[in-house]
Amino acid sequence: MHAGHYSRHLAELVARHEPFAVATVTRTEGSTLAKPGFKILITEQGEIAAGTLGGGCPEGPIVEAALEGIRSGEPRVLRIHLVDTEKAVEGTVREADPNEIWVQTNCGGVLEVYIEPMMPVERLVLIGQGGRDDVETALVHLGRRLGFEITVVDPTPVLPEPPDRVIRNGQLDPKEITLLAHDYVVVLTKGERDVAILEALSRTKARYVGLLASRHRLKQDLDELGRRGVSSEFLSSLHAPIGIDIGAKTPEELAVAILADVIATKHGKDSAHSSSGARSASTESAKPGL
Repeated sequence: MHAGHYSRHLAELVARHEPFAVATVTRTEGSTLAKPGFKILITEQGEIAAGTLGGGCPEGPIVEAALEGIRSGEPRVLRIHLVDTEKAVEGTVREADPNEIWVQTNCGGVLEVYIEPMMPVERLVLIGQGGRDDVETALVHLGRRLGFEITVVDPTPVLPEPPDRVIRNGQLDPKEITLLAHDYVVVLTKGERDVAILEALSRTKARYVGLLASRHRLKQDLDELGRRGVSSEFLSSLHAPIGIDIGAKTPEELAVAILADVIATKHGKDSAHSSSGARSASTESAKPGL
């Protein structure tokens, strides 16, 4: 296995903010082409991006287990028995442990393989209107302390605390940022760019999209998005007006309400928004500094 080739592909997967898994041979018994330390990188699409198990040994069961690990986020250790057809059938029929796998192959021996899912840091993406925005500032501050990687997409950001990344753009350019299932997006555009930004977001895989808006502006935005053919599935999943009802008034309180909404989604506890509190606070009157 060429170390430079493997490292380059590893760096590319990390840079693309995609989950993947590393399957490493930790132990062998008997006659196997694989040796301890051999490893492969497996993408969330089930492709082997780099590495080797030595050739001639089964990759299918390892890829399948890696995909399960990516979905669950949990590591596991497989014992793969490389046997003839009769023993493979017998072992599969009687084996109750899902980590003991019997495979028909000419390799022979047993492989012990450690599968480690590598999950990207969850990212909070703030799409700003430009200029000073106290809600945006509070979200950067609180989001970082909650462990999110913070990306700000804003044509002219004014931020006393730097986020992890700033994209100085008024549009959502997929060449600059690819949004995936570990991304949580808060739209703070407050007006004319709402529809274009939300339409672009409807084509991404972002787990959470929320919009800070008054009821009147939200209705206008939704009507226009419907006219543009944006799916009803996206519109029904949109968190708007954004935030959990905590009676938020100040920008800092609004940031807490928004992040509570994000965290509820993160942990599968997403709840219906009420018609008061944080929802009524998400109005044009709830501007930064008020």
